[in-house]
Order: sequence, then structure tokens, then C-alpha cells
Amino acid sequence: MSAPPARLHDDLHWVFARLKQALASAQAPVLARHGLSHWGYTVLLAVAESPAGSQLALARAVSVDKSKLVQILDELERAGLLARRPDPADRRARIVTVTEEGTRVLAAARAEVAAVERRLLAGCEPGAAEALRATLRELAGAPAAGLDGGDPGATSCVEPGHGG
Repeated sequence: MSAPPARLHDDLHWVFARLKQALASAQAPVLARHGLSHWGYTVLLAVAESPAGSQLALARAVSVDKSKLVQILDELERAGLLARRPDPADRRARIVTVTEEGTRVLAAARAEVAAVERRLLAGCEPGAAEALRATLRELAGAPAAGLDGGDPGATSCVEPGHGG
């Protein structure tokens, strides 16, 4: 007995890639109007959520290489959207904060990005959009467990004893 044929639309990589491509295409002009790149927006949003954090913690939070993060921070700082200052507890470390202008730009960009997301999810059944967001947040919280020899149950969307 042969295995059933693979279905492209059932492949998670393909689905995520298509969704990322669609979102990136729709969001790029929105972000550009506010002087932001996708990475700049992501970093600015992360700093706003966790103010006064270190650059190392920020790199981990947004899953970007430290050297790439420095480039992004340089751009955002030149634009007056964030500030870096030495950490009083560790003079080698830098603390990153959003400026007033950064807060204003982020709020305006976030409102337009949210509108793009609402258009994307407009065809979903009631409750399905939030369920999708919750599932994606759960999967993104620990993405590699089970794929690299870790505990495959660590990222399971199914609670133990509830099927799956």
C-alpha cells in the first residue's frame, strides 16, 4: 500500500511562507509610510513592550542576530525613534528605550498594521481569528522543541489527557 500523495496546502512550511509573504507585501507600504522596515517595526514594538531592556535580551526576544540588531537599532536611533544609554549596572551593556516620537510613530503604524490584519482575517468565522492568534502565539513560544531532539510534548497544542 502506498502513502497518500503529499498535499501542498497541508504543508506547514508552505502555508506559513505564503502567509508571511502576503503579510509582508501588504504591510511593507504601510510601514514605509512611517519610515519603518519590517525589522524596525518588530524591534520598536518589542522595545515598547519591554522598556529599559538590554540589547541582548532584545535580540533574543525578536530572534535576530546581535549584529543585525545593532544595525536596526542604529537606524531607529538615527530616526529619533529610540534611545540607547549605558546600563548603570553594567557599563558594557546598553539599555534601549522608545522616544516620544517612537511612541507616536509606533502607535500610528500599529493602527494601520492592525487594519491589514483585520482585512486578512475578515473571512474567518467568529472566534476563529483569535483562536488562530492564540495557536500561533503558543507555537511561536517554543518553536524548536520536538524538532531538535527536545521534548516533543513541550510545544504540543493538545493538553495531556485531552486527545491528539
